[in-house]
Order: sequence, then structure tokens, then C-alpha cells
Amino acid sequence: MIEATWIAFAFGLGLVARVIGLPPLIGYLGAGFALAAFDNQLGITRQDSEILAHLSHLGVLLLLFTVGLKLKLGNLARPEVVGGSVLHFALSSVLMLPPILLFLEVGWYEALMLSVVLAFSSTVLAAKVLESRRELKAFHGRVAIGVLIMQDLIALLVMSLTSGQVPSAWALLVFLLPLLRPLLFRLLDHSGHEELLVLLGLMLALVVGGLGFESVGLSSELGALAFGAMLAKHPRAGELSNSLWSVKEVFLVGFFLQIGIGGLPDADALIFAALMSLLLPLKTVLFFFLFLAFRLRSRSAFLSAASLTNYSEFGLIVMSVAMPQWLVPLAITVAFSFILSAQFNRVSASLYNRLASRLVRLERNTRHPDEQPVSLGDAQILVMGMGRSGRAAYHYLKEKGYRLISLDSDPVAVERAAGEGCNVLYADAEDQTFWQSLEMRQVEAVILTMNDAEAKVIASRKLRERGFTGLLVSHALYEDVARQIEAAGADHTYLTMSEAGAGLAQNVAMQLEARHARPQV
Repeated sequence: MIEATWIAFAFGLGLVARVIGLPPLIGYLGAGFALAAFDNQLGITRQDSEILAHLSHLGVLLLLFTVGLKLKLGNLARPEVVGGSVLHFALSSVLMLPPILLFLEVGWYEALMLSVVLAFSSTVLAAKVLESRRELKAFHGRVAIGVLIMQDLIALLVMSLTSGQVPSAWALLVFLLPLLRPLLFRLLDHSGHEELLVLLGLMLALVVGGLGFESVGLSSELGALAFGAMLAKHPRAGELSNSLWSVKEVFLVGFFLQIGIGGLPDADALIFAALMSLLLPLKTVLFFFLFLAFRLRSRSAFLSAASLTNYSEFGLIVMSVAMPQWLVPLAITVAFSFILSAQFNRVSASLYNRLASRLVRLERNTRHPDEQPVSLGDAQILVMGMGRSGRAAYHYLKEKGYRLISLDSDPVAVERAAGEGCNVLYADAEDQTFWQSLEMRQVEAVILTMNDAEAKVIASRKLRERGFTGLLVSHALYEDVARQIEAAGADHTYLTMSEAGAGLAQNVAMQLEARHARPQV
């Protein structure tokens, strides 16, 4: 019965939040507080709360597993990720300490622990925001996720030090996990496309990754992320992520309910949360200038910093071990930061566009290797998206003698295409600055083969807005998507499956004609 109440509250307040222009997760947080306020009337027991906590934990594990599926481990070993996360953690902890000591009557140890946990940013919220905007693979999205993973590793270290517990000797076995990749790839190959695929994802995220890492004294969140990352290079990683989407979304509602249902705050908790919320801009500014120091463009630095402008639910886990008496004030602080961060990220791109002329002046003269190109040279044809379709189109046209250049927002795809001899550069089709600075005077045709439908719509619109009058073609899986791309400016959109069927039939006809043309013996 109580599960029905959870669903009703979550849906009702989530719908209200959406209607008034807020992300539904704000409504889920409100639903949690409403449930906490009426727990006696609703008959919510301790066992019910434990069930909700378990469901929310499953949602976090599935989210991190799907983030891992889109993560390339090579993206972590970058100066802006390692340096940005470590330097921000150190500087933020130091800068947060004086205000906490000044406004709160706490000792040095409590103040230090509060400043440490407030230095972390929310992996769940940032990943959710980036995923909803299809920016997980964008450069600034990969930087933000990389920083969050580094922060989670730091949080695990802090939790181990404060708890006095260390992982068991068996934890060393995690360094052998890459040896399991061929087996995992084979399992994914043989799991089909239906419920067995979903069960494989659940098993790896919750059982092997989550429970397995917990059994050796490591974080279950880290385990889910690790097993997702090991499958990231598999061609069907995207399909696995999509198959888990609805399950993950439902469980994540439980996570946001759990934050609110933890207990109603008193006046002191609300004052603490309000004061800490006033310090949130410090996170943004610190991240922004650190990213600029590592040669990011102002746009990438600003959007990455915006994604990280919040406090972390992982801090609650750390504090539950170190100082459980601070859980409710910190939960309210995290909730406030989620509300502010969600609103900030809604307008971050448009806000940057208004501030761009001032922020660009702060950039360093050197350019980060992963940032977008500004000139396509003498290329006649531009291929955007270097997956299987893009590479096939590129090689076919190259054999015909055309001058080509290709772009992709996935560094792994760029590396693979470059290895095949393609003239390929990194670029994000959803980057406003990229379109403003792009020079493509000799390009006569553009082929859109990106996987994401929204990216193709944006690219079509931006190309036409900047005055491109050449041939613009795309492919799509569905007719309604094809109509959207054409409405945005494409000359023609080919339906992938229909064209594949037509090509298959054409080959059959050619084979039959060849057979009939042979002399009969």
C-alpha cells in the first residue's frame, strides 16, 4: 500500500514541477519531504524507509553503470580531469573552512569534515543533467564526469580513513578485472536484444559490480561504474544502456524520494543549508578558472563548471560514517543545491552566450587538443559522425576522388577513424561556439551520420542559419525523426532500414541477372 503512496506523491509533485518549468526531480524531492511530514498519518514504518533506501541505491548503481557504458577510461588520464579534481578538492576544502568556523559553533574536526564533504559534487545529478541534454559525450560532459569519478575515488579514501576500515586483501583482485573483458563481450554478444539483455545489465550492475565490490570492502557504486566502463568499447554498449533506461529512471525516483524522506529539518538545519547554498558560486568560479588554467575554452570551462555546481549525495554517505548527527542538515543542503543547480543548468548555455564576449578574454592563448577545429580547409564534403555509416560513406566517396573531412564528438571514434586513414577532427555538433567559428567555404555537401537524432536536427539548423546552401543529407531510423531533420534544413533524410532493404534487394537482383546472363550448358 505504501508503495502506491510513494508513486502517487512522486508523480503528482513531479508533474507539478514540470508544469511550472522545473525538472521533475525537484518534485520528487518535494514528494520526499511531504512523505516525511505526513509519515504518521500515512503509516510509514522503518521497514518501508529501508525498502525505499534499497530501491534508491539500486537506481544509483544503474545510473553509474550506464554512465560507465558511455565512458572511455582514457578520458580520466587527462590533466584537466586529474588536476582539476584534486586541486579543486584541496582549494575548496580550504576556502570553505573559514566560513564554517565563522558562522557555526563547531570544532576544528567537525568544520574540516563539513568542508571536505561540501567539496564534492553530485555524480547522480550531474550525470542526469548531462544525459537529459545528450551531453555525456560532449567534451565538457566528459570532463565533468571524469572529475566526478575522481571525486568519488577521493570520497572513498576519506570514508576509509574516517571509518578506520580498510578494504580486504581480496580487493586487490579488482586490478585483474580487465582480464574479464573478453568474457563480458561474449556474454553481451549472446544476450540477444530483449529481456536477457536487460538481465545481463542488472546482473553486472547490481550483483557482480555492486555486491561483488561490497564483499571485498569497496564501494558498490565504484563496482557498477567499473563494469559499465569495461563494456564501453563494445558495439552494443549503447543498446544495453537504452535497454536499462526505464528501469533506471524508476529506481532513481526512489533516490530523490529518499533524500526528502530522511526527516524534516529544524530551523538550524535550514539556516545551515541556506548559508551553504550561498557558497555554491564559489564552486562554479573555482572550477571555471581551474579548467581555464588547463587550456579549456571558456565555453567548455563554463559548462563543465555549471554541471558541477552542486553538493554531493556521496557526502551524505561519508558523513553517515564520520558524523551521523549532521545527516539531516546536509540532506537539506544537498536538496537546496539540487534545486539551484537544476535551474542554473537550464540556462547555462544561454547565459554563456550572453557572457561569451567577456569570458573569452580570460582564455589562455594555447588551445586544448580536444577542442573544436575552426577551419575545414579545402574539403568538398563534410561527414559528421564516424560510426559504421559515416566511415562507410567516407571510404566510398574517397574512392571516388572527393576531398573529404570528417568530424565526431567521441574521441574513441576519432582515434579509430584516424587509424583507418580518415581526415578526421574532434567536434561537437551541439556546441554553439563551434558553429560560430567554423570556416567551410569550399564544402559543397554535408552528410549527417551521428547516432543522436537531436544532434542531426541541431546540425541541420545551424548549417542553414550560417548560410550553407550546399547539399545536406542525413539518415534516420524513424519517419518522424526524418521529418524533423528535414524541417530543420536537410535536403533529404534516408531511412536507414528502408535503404538497407533496398540495397539488399538490389544486390539480389544483380546476382540473379548475372546468373541468367551466363550461357546455359
